[in-house]
Amino acid sequence: MKFACIARLQSEFPVRLMCAWLGVSRAGFYRAQHRRPSARARTTQQLRVAIRVEHAASKERYGALKVYAELRAQGVSCGRHRVARLMREDGLRGRCPRRFRVTTTQSGHREPIATNVVARRFQLTDNRERDRVWVADITYLPTQEGWLYLAVVLDLASRRVIGWSTASHLEQSLAVQALEQAVALRRPLPGLVHHSDRGVQYASAAYQAVLQRHGMICSMSRAGDCWDNAVVESFFATLKTELVHTARWPTRTAARRALTEFIDRWYNHQRRHAALGYRSPVQYERELAQLCSA
Repeated sequence: MKFACIARLQSEFPVRLMCAWLGVSRAGFYRAQHRRPSARARTTQQLRVAIRVEHAASKERYGALKVYAELRAQGVSCGRHRVARLMREDGLRGRCPRRFRVTTTQSGHREPIATNVVARRFQLTDNRERDRVWVADITYLPTQEGWLYLAVVLDLASRRVIGWSTASHLEQSLAVQALEQAVALRRPLPGLVHHSDRGVQYASAAYQAVLQRHGMICSMSRAGDCWDNAVVESFFATLKTELVHTARWPTRTAARRALTEFIDRWYNHQRRHAALGYRSPVQYERELAQLCSA
């Protein structure tokens, strides 16, 4: 380590002086310069390259835990703490969420409010319960044309985004389109629980009609309690941290294209989710299907 430090700084300080400071000989330093790197040093350098590749492949979104999970999935032998140390030394880090949040919930209406059936039970007792509980919510994205509103529907078991839609308004059709997309993709059986906040979009007659037509049970959060819909809030935090806060879209069309790439290609198919054992939602569902067929 001392010789490596001297080699890194020899363009700034005399080698003789640094050797004296660190208590090593100049002859030993020069011999080390021509010595073949040890097996450990070669392995470390290869691991550094692999870490940089995975960090770049995630568009610098992954922190040490997800980079470590990606490397292990590829058969790379490494330790979690070693990956974290090398990333720290190379100045590589994942993106951190911001704390600022503004709600889009419009709950000041006279539409009927459903009972909170989910009641924060976000971990299903049976890991094969795909399409048993869906969660939905709405958020907003800034563009230079104005706000772009995003409605999503997630499957609680796999955290997969199974329906989403965008619009320049917060009318009920925004939420209805996301729900109808989810229904067309999954074709759920009657009895599925649909959970959302108390927003007017979800309490509206048009939205409730879609739920009733497909035999879904409506569940709504308590007033002003974002923790009652924490799974969707977590997805929105990921979306804002990994995409929105680093983007600047001139138009709503550009934002929609970015959302398509992020949700349909990255989040659903590639992004490793801690709650799923560091598997992507699609991979997790594939493994569930294999378990059920077995």
